[in-house]
Amino acid sequence: MYRVHKERSLLGKFIRIFLFAAIIALIVKGFMVDAFKIPTGSMENTLLIGDFIIVNKLAYSVTTPRNIPFTDVNIGSHTLFGISKPEINDIIVFEFPGKKNELHPLERVNYIKRVAAGPGDSLVIKDKDVFVNGLRVNEPAHVKIDRSAPRNRYNDQEMFYSYEDWDPDYYGPLKVPYKGYVLPLDRKNIETWGMVINREYGRNVVDIEGTVITIEGRPVKEYTFRKDYYFVLGDNRDDSMDSRYWGFVPEDYIIGKALMIYWSWISASSDFDLMNIFGGIRFERIFTIIE
Repeated sequence: MYRVHKERSLLGKFIRIFLFAAIIALIVKGFMVDAFKIPTGSMENTLLIGDFIIVNKLAYSVTTPRNIPFTDVNIGSHTLFGISKPEINDIIVFEFPGKKNELHPLERVNYIKRVAAGPGDSLVIKDKDVFVNGLRVNEPAHVKIDRSAPRNRYNDQEMFYSYEDWDPDYYGPLKVPYKGYVLPLDRKNIETWGMVINREYGRNVVDIEGTVITIEGRPVKEYTFRKDYYFVLGDNRDDSMDSRYWGFVPEDYIIGKALMIYWSWISASSDFDLMNIFGGIRFERIFTIIE
């Protein structure tokens, strides 16, 4: 009888320890840090395909979890209070807001890019160099830019500012929207900004009737933004789908700041040998601080 009671006591103790550990894990993943895998080469050579990174979710704000922990079920997120603001050259992970003509993205995915400009900043890209508020931004050491490639002189209709004669290497000048920023609207720029406005409302509210632009049925000539935004670029500057193409990142879409590579291997490489798993591990990248 004593033995049965003792075994039940040990089982109960184990269950309590397990539940406590599970609660701690949920709190840490939901509010503090999260882990992500790098699936593409858009951040080369800072981050490589097959890098696994830790993201500091407390870098900028304290928010409620976006997903049910350890699942992909999105439950929305609310900022409890702010801590700081992303700075130029910070590498951030964020929810992809969608292509320029999508109210909601076809699938919820997270992107990782480098902040090039913040709310209210004026940005220009000249011959692949980034200038913010008139000053050239010092590119981090691992940014991958092919300066020998010829200029891409085309007006890609898939680019965000498709109504401007810009290209990926010569872009701007533009002002990054911020909360309270008043943007004059016209028949030309509403094709681009209309969807951004719709997203701020969470539904389609912009309409065009001849030369008249309406929001919720009311004629307007300008729009006052409700959110702060960021312009982001991939470190692999010539092979990155970023703000040049799909627009700005709303501040409330930011998940956190990339902190550290905790694992890295060349699993995506065609010559990876499954029989020699250790041969694919990039030991030199493990526990590297991301800059």
